[in-house]
Amino acid sequence: MAGYLLRRTVQILLTLFVFLTIVFFLVNAQPGDITRLYSMDPSLPPETRANLQELFGVNEPLWKQYLVHLKNTVTGNFGVSFSLYPRTVGDVILERLPRTLVLFVTATVISFYLGFALGKIIAWRRGGWVEYTSTIGGVSLYTVFTPWFGLMMIWLFAFKAGWLPIGKFLDPVVWRDAPTDSNTIFNLMLATAAVLTVVVFAVVLATSRKRLAKAPLIHVGTIAAAVAAVVGVWLASGVGHLAFDLVRHMILPIATLTLISFAGTMLLTRNSMLEVIREDHVMVARAKGLPEKVVRDKHVARNALLPVVTSFVFSLAFAIDGGVIIESIFSWPGMGQTLVSATVSEDLPLAVGAFVFVGIFVLVAHLAADVLYAYLDPRVRYR
Repeated sequence: MAGYLLRRTVQILLTLFVFLTIVFFLVNAQPGDITRLYSMDPSLPPETRANLQELFGVNEPLWKQYLVHLKNTVTGNFGVSFSLYPRTVGDVILERLPRTLVLFVTATVISFYLGFALGKIIAWRRGGWVEYTSTIGGVSLYTVFTPWFGLMMIWLFAFKAGWLPIGKFLDPVVWRDAPTDSNTIFNLMLATAAVLTVVVFAVVLATSRKRLAKAPLIHVGTIAAAVAAVVGVWLASGVGHLAFDLVRHMILPIATLTLISFAGTMLLTRNSMLEVIREDHVMVARAKGLPEKVVRDKHVARNALLPVVTSFVFSLAFAIDGGVIIESIFSWPGMGQTLVSATVSEDLPLAVGAFVFVGIFVLVAHLAADVLYAYLDPRVRYR
């Protein structure tokens, strides 16, 4: 395994180098530069644009800019954002990346859990109305036109019902007299969610290993108690209404993403399980007289999990780009909207830096998927 990991690491570095080169030249293939926006102002003299070009380094030869780009990438310094000057690219990404991760990782995890559970059920109980209804609904959601579906969610739950805000990251009226900024509250929410996740995961892992008969009730009770404790702490802190405002703005985009992603996971799980059911080891397990639940969960679902886990890992990796469509529809200030605004304003360092982050996460996800294959399937070995 060590030799395999070393070879894959070398392959990842070479692929990353090619990716960086392609991204740089594609982004720079756009005509003009950021200073073109200032040239449209008749009050600015021509020498001002020349000074800006020299300041941003866009007047240098392309090969020289490329070498600077490689140096910045290797050192982790992506330069200064043109459109958000004097903020650095790293600072902008560190601000926008958590927002995208919360949105898309939450939706991906929920959709994976629900999709795998329902896909397992409809594959095991074929021919019933549950399978037909779920399959038709899953295909409809999986093939739906994402912009239209997002707009319909906004129209139904935000515009007509008025239950949720239409978009954005926060409500300026609620935050008008806030004692702190939104990034601080958001980071505190992330820390709280991380602690809550660790506590719940530890309880679930401990009860599952002991194989307690009332484990599901313990899991539900633990989650309910942990959530109640978190809500109580936030309400007592005096800034709970600010955190609640952020949560309200997250519900609609997370629900939209969950419905779309859930359908794909459900259909993939169903098809994968139908293939595994036909294998001989399932027939042997049934011949031994094992309960149907044991056969389904331990002999069929576990083997059918491999392609689903691969899809799950890749979904997490591609979530870094923020889903340009979703973030644009809901006006969510994450990585997706950052990519769009950087490209439109010809902010080359910010656009290239965002693409580099996406490439790194995707390559690492490929490696993680290979390692997970070896862990989940004893037949897979890397020598």
